[in-house]
Amino acid sequence: MVQRRGSCIPRNCVSRRNHLLKDRRARFSAKAKPSFLEAWAATKARDLAVPSDVKSRMDPVPNSPEVIAEAKAHWADHCATCHGNDGRGQTEMGEHLYPPAPDMTRQATQGMSDGQIFYIIENGIRLSGMPAWGSERTGEEDSWKLVRFIRHLPHLPEAEIQDMEKLNPKGPNEWEEEQQEEQFLKGQPPSKTPIQHHH
Repeated sequence: MVQRRGSCIPRNCVSRRNHLLKDRRARFSAKAKPSFLEAWAATKARDLAVPSDVKSRMDPVPNSPEVIAEAKAHWADHCATCHGNDGRGQTEMGEHLYPPAPDMTRQATQGMSDGQIFYIIENGIRLSGMPAWGSERTGEEDSWKLVRFIRHLPHLPEAEIQDMEKLNPKGPNEWEEEQQEEQFLKGQPPSKTPIQHHH
């Protein structure tokens, strides 16, 4: 028995209460996988948010090697942190978002209209990690080019994925490592030890 303000509470009741509180806190954790109901509601809300006139829009940007190359560079620099170079969302950031970054090569994305994908790029998705990238300054063309690249993702060869790694943003440790490699190849002594990052 546990004494509490003049009353006795059996230990199993205290244990159950602590378990319920822990369970309640876990329900708000971003570590949990979204439930079927949450995923369904989020998909419905997203679908309702996209205006019908936008859903029917077709990508006006031509499907050319130049457009794919430009969009691939943009994707590697801006999108791959969450979505990965291959679009599968299997990155540290993408897997820890709530909900996790989607696999852009699967039917759930590839089955969307060009207009839906464009709208999501331009306006983002509330209560997710997807920001709104559209701005009057840049216009719509970059977003449409990304729609072309997203359509290309299921057919992306491994060689292109590896080439994209050169275009991915680099952290301080990676820059320092590259500098040390260059200095070594030139026969110079290393400048300093790499910066250590801890969570």
